[in-house]
Amino acid sequence: MPFGGKYQMTPSQAMVHLVSVEKGHTDTVSYMAWGGNPYIAERSPYHGAYLAVIESVCKLIASGADFNDVYLSFQEYFKRLGKDPKRWGQPMSALLGAFKAQMDLKIAAIGGKDSMSGTFEDIDVPPTLVSFAVTTGEVSEVVSPEFKHANHRVIVIKPEYDENNLPKPESLIKVFATVTNLLRSGKAVSCFTPTFGGIAEGVLKSCLGNKIGFRYSDGVDLTEIFKYNYGAFVLEIAGGNVDEGFLLGYTEPDYTISYKDDTLSLDALQAVYEDKLEPVYSCNIPTKKIIVPNFSFDKASDIAPYVKTAKPKVLIPVFPGTNCEFDTAKAFADAGADPEIYVIRNLTADDVSRSVDEFSNKAKDSQIIFVPGGFSGGDEPDGSGKFITAFMRNGAVKEQITDLLENRDGLMGGICNGFQALIKLGLVPYGKIIDTDENCPTLTYNDIGRHQSRIVQVRVASNNSPWLKGVKVGDIVNVPISHGEGKFVANDDLINSLSANGQIMTQYVDLSGNATMDIRFNPNGSAYAIEGILSPDGRVFGKMGHSERKGYGLYKNVQGDFDMKLFESAVKYFK
Repeated sequence: MPFGGKYQMTPSQAMVHLVSVEKGHTDTVSYMAWGGNPYIAERSPYHGAYLAVIESVCKLIASGADFNDVYLSFQEYFKRLGKDPKRWGQPMSALLGAFKAQMDLKIAAIGGKDSMSGTFEDIDVPPTLVSFAVTTGEVSEVVSPEFKHANHRVIVIKPEYDENNLPKPESLIKVFATVTNLLRSGKAVSCFTPTFGGIAEGVLKSCLGNKIGFRYSDGVDLTEIFKYNYGAFVLEIAGGNVDEGFLLGYTEPDYTISYKDDTLSLDALQAVYEDKLEPVYSCNIPTKKIIVPNFSFDKASDIAPYVKTAKPKVLIPVFPGTNCEFDTAKAFADAGADPEIYVIRNLTADDVSRSVDEFSNKAKDSQIIFVPGGFSGGDEPDGSGKFITAFMRNGAVKEQITDLLENRDGLMGGICNGFQALIKLGLVPYGKIIDTDENCPTLTYNDIGRHQSRIVQVRVASNNSPWLKGVKVGDIVNVPISHGEGKFVANDDLINSLSANGQIMTQYVDLSGNATMDIRFNPNGSAYAIEGILSPDGRVFGKMGHSERKGYGLYKNVQGDFDMKLFESAVKYFK
């Protein structure tokens, strides 16, 4: 995730993704990191470009990658050159610096993009060369920068520097190998490479993710803490004999940063760090201080299908804007189901008509219909799920959905955009397609007024559903969310009725497991912190969190259980 730790506050230094495969699984990841410092580049484009390469590569190493098979790509941006030789000197100097770094490290740049139009009237952009470093690796080797535990030793390993304050390449490559060995052996459990703000910036950010404090060693000079340290690495040592580098300090249980006799509150520092752009791009918006009850309905569903099947067939419709169909199909396949992805065509009226007929026929042979997430209709205002609901209200489709749920003991589910569609159809919470009105629940814009994407925790509030056979009431599960319209809204009478009937599936909770309106944990401001709801008999569910996005190696920097066993429970229901 972009931000790691229990509190999701430590920014990652590299982007690491599992390589996508449609079927099966892989443990191969791709790494990508960038480097560039405009303050250095405006003083010396040569140094700026050279250190941009160093920074981008060091971020890969700090994230667990091996130095072998690293490649680069550059993005350059300079003021309009005209015919002034001095202006031409800036890109030339930068390219020479980048070229020297490539030769020193023996790595190549593949492609890139440049622009020489960074001038508006008398305003020029600073000379800019951003380096992007990429490589591949194994997911088990990935490391994140947030401090993991208190009372750990933290060390700095640095290369030697030449007369121009650039890392000596032979020394730097040896440092790469040393850092990789410490990370792979498990002796080091977190790592970052200093950038803009030097070691001090990195230590602050590493503290934030798990709210772990830090005390600098008395032997460390303040200049060392705050100066540029490109090519250096700061490692949290969990154990073992490590003689490399020098002692920077120790992680501490108190949420403070200390140096000799001076101590700073990390809560205060974090507020300054977070609030810098609050007037422009508000994140920590005020939320209602309302005590929200933890709903609990502990009466396990005992419904069962009349006809059993060892491998239930799952029909997954893909509407314009759907983008979670492959994750959904893989989750069902892993659980033992037989998923089929069916694309709804809407280029012409005839395409829509044929899609209706084909989908209806496929629904007859399916035991489960599952509507995945995405941005249906581009998520235009009040439009989430609008085309989906129009399609499913078609007579032929509605007939098959009704038959599935009322006569064939089938199941239906929807996540995110799918939940938006199901709630507008009335399938949740009413269990059938109805004409909804102002008294029905709905999903609307997040309180923050924009898209939210992060990991949240949800608490299981009911087991009154075949989908929830794999969890217990009170279980807390991590789930990724990604939506702009996820706020559940309903009147108090309806919510009380849903609670009494065991139809409140899950609630957003804080780190203590309590339902909350705090935007840090309830990302959209849902009433009573409701994240998911059920139909009266539990055969249909809808929820905002992407429970299908699970699997080995995901979310390496946010610890927790990500599996609600929804898909496994659905398969077991039919056996």
